Amino acid sequence: MNYMELEYPSCPLCHSENRRYAYSRFETYKVVGCCSCGFYYLYPRLTETAMFKLYADDSYFEGDHAGYTSYSGQEVALRTTFQRLMINLKKNKLTGGSLLEIGCGYGYLLDEARKFFTVRVGTDFSERATKLAASKADFIYCGGIEQVPIQEKFDLIIATHVIEHVYQPQAFVKEILKHLKPGGSVVIATPDMGSFWRYLMAHKWPSFKLPEHVLYFDKRSLSVLMKQAGLANVKPLPYPHAFPLPLVTAKLGVKLPSRLSKFNLWMPATTLALYGKFYA
Repeated sequence: MNYMELEYPSCPLCHSENRRYAYSRFETYKVVGCCSCGFYYLYPRLTETAMFKLYADDSYFEGDHAGYTSYSGQEVALRTTFQRLMINLKKNKLTGGSLLEIGCGYGYLLDEARKFFTVRVGTDFSERATKLAASKADFIYCGGIEQVPIQEKFDLIIATHVIEHVYQPQAFVKEILKHLKPGGSVVIATPDMGSFWRYLMAHKWPSFKLPEHVLYFDKRSLSVLMKQAGLANVKPLPYPHAFPLPLVTAKLGVKLPSRLSKFNLWMPATTLALYGKFYA
């Protein structure tokens, strides 16, 4: 680790410099709580430039130093999760028209959205990921939302498991709104800092994914962020998440019999999802 690539931020939500250590047993990074607004964030953290290099590296999706051990190995579980998400989007009248997914990975969500949206566009920082996602969508941009031409507007923008990586969350959500049609919606999904799993597992909570998870939202803080950015009628969206059973048991330190390795497990209360409307 090059410690010259570390920075020591103020609270990313309220910019207070007053903090307390909440989870301090990690080797380099600590999770702190803001004494002013209660938000949890990583301190210190990699600089954004160093983090972008990490995301752009092809090993982020298929490696062991950060990111995913094997994103492709989770394809069945991820597709199962996104199939359920599409059903819940339809129940809440959020389907139809054009869709933009920020941080699309290999394009599994965009592929599952084929029957629910007329236009499907995605972004990702990994060049390899965008190449793999290209066949699953109408168009893929390499980079962040800033790569999407400003004239492109969408009925729904989804960012699943992205906001926890963002260094300037208010600016990020406001940038999203620039690409929404009037009356369009935004869905943001992230690990739930308020879940019982975090209390139960403490430092071993899998969503303390270091160094890339720099923000930790619960329902209150995510709702505040979305409302302050300009979204209205912010509501929870059911987001059941399926995980490969071997991944779950490995996190719990349990050895799984090989005959069970192909099964997926629905884990409750792992992902928090909210959606809001944009009225220009």
